This record gives sequence, C-alpha cells and structure tokens, in this order.
Amino acid sequence: MRADGTGKPLCFELQPGQRHESTAFEAVMERGAVKRAGPGRPRRRPKRVAADKAYSNRRIRAYLRRKGICVTIPRKANERRRGPFDKEIYKLRARVEQLIGRLKQFRRIATRYEKRADNYLGMVTIGAILLYL
Repeated sequence: MRADGTGKPLCFELQPGQRHESTAFEAVMERGAVKRAGPGRPRRRPKRVAADKAYSNRRIRAYLRRKGICVTIPRKANERRRGPFDKEIYKLRARVEQLIGRLKQFRRIATRYEKRADNYLGMVTIGAILLYL
C-alpha cells in the first residue's frame, strides 16, 4: 500500500499471501499521484520514501536512487553499509500502519470474506473510498 503524507491511501497492490510484500514495491511506486497545491499536473514521484527494514535491499535502494527519491529505511543488522538515518522522519511511517488498521475496521476486509482476488480488491477500494469521505 502507498499512502500520502497525511495517511490517505493512494494505491495498493494485491499479492498472494505467501509472497513477500517488497516484490511489489516498484509496481506500487509507479502508480498513484498526489495533487499539487497550486496549478500543474499531479506529482507521481514522492520526495521521500519511509519504509521498514523489510524494504532494505539493494534492488529497492537502487530503484529509489535512479528515480531521485530520498530514502528513510533503516538498515538490517546483517548489512555492512551504514548511512545517515533520520528517526524523526521514520516515525511518519506509522501513518501507513495506522491506515491499514483503519482499513481493518471494515470487517469484510479484516476477515477476508471474499475468496476471489478481484472481489477482495473491490472491497479494499470501497474501504479506501470510505476513508476519504
């Protein structure tokens, strides 16, 4: 799931339960746009990405570097390279976790009554729309 700075959903990608979520990172980053405050096209690339340690790998960091997006992802304990890390910006990542918690307030999404992926994606979309209202 991708959220804007205020914790509103922008886009989401559905995957099988046994697959790691970081495999869909590029697909999620290519979708969704944020409306600009003034005139102009919506901004497709964020200025910064805050994610948890699961997204700390070379492929994701190289992708963000190519796109010119700043990174706030803590390094894993087994990674050799260290770099600057801002804990205050990292705390903003909690907004995505809170967004998922708000989506799970909808019982149909939390318990996954829909067995087909298309139906479940529709329910998540309806839940995201209700969060905007």
